Amino acid sequence: MTDMAAENRRRVYLRALDIDVYALRGNSEIEPPPADAPDATDSAAVESVDWATLEQAVPACTQCALYKTRTQTVFGVGRRTADWMIIGDAPGAEEDQRGEPFVGRAGKLLDEMLRALGLQRNSVFITNILKCRPPEDRDSAADEAESCRRYLERQIELISPKIVLAVGPIAAQNLLQTDAPLGCLRQQKHYLSDGQRPVVVTYHPDYLLRSPTLKRKAWEDLCFAQRVINETSQ
Repeated sequence: MTDMAAENRRRVYLRALDIDVYALRGNSEIEPPPADAPDATDSAAVESVDWATLEQAVPACTQCALYKTRTQTVFGVGRRTADWMIIGDAPGAEEDQRGEPFVGRAGKLLDEMLRALGLQRNSVFITNILKCRPPEDRDSAADEAESCRRYLERQIELISPKIVLAVGPIAAQNLLQTDAPLGCLRQQKHYLSDGQRPVVVTYHPDYLLRSPTLKRKAWEDLCFAQRVINETSQ
């Protein structure tokens, strides 16, 4: 696909999301969207967008009521070709203000956990099930998670990580479509619905700050995840 064709396609999706698209005056190379332009709010349409379009689609999303109370969306940060993809439940107050997941004390603890494995924050990709903060930092609701699912699934497809680390029970239950408690999900190799990408479950850094005696178990989970990656790479 030529650069111009790719740009035209990107603009089609942005217009379908009601995102304003501007072109320089006199630039006649950008074609107008066709009458049958795909609806990028539809899961099938989002499945085919590129990274740049996805990054612009998320802040424009109004598919659930959270858009009314958010300060900004929290798309995710890190390497777009990371081996590790870390997924939590939802942004908190500080994440909502800064537009970045896992900041503050919990973020620092996560960074320390990654460094213990020889990883840096910018060498993994970190995001959440939800891209918007729920009011009062409550857990994500089922309809909210469903509204965000297509964005997360496309992120996973584009990054193609060797492992997904689900931190906290809500993230794990959403990813694995189960109501099993976290204690029953730890120390096992699960798979996403595609049956290809392994998932390992561990505690959320916020919970570890409140229950520091569980840090040893969290470290065991990270070591288990590293073994899963090593097995996959063989």
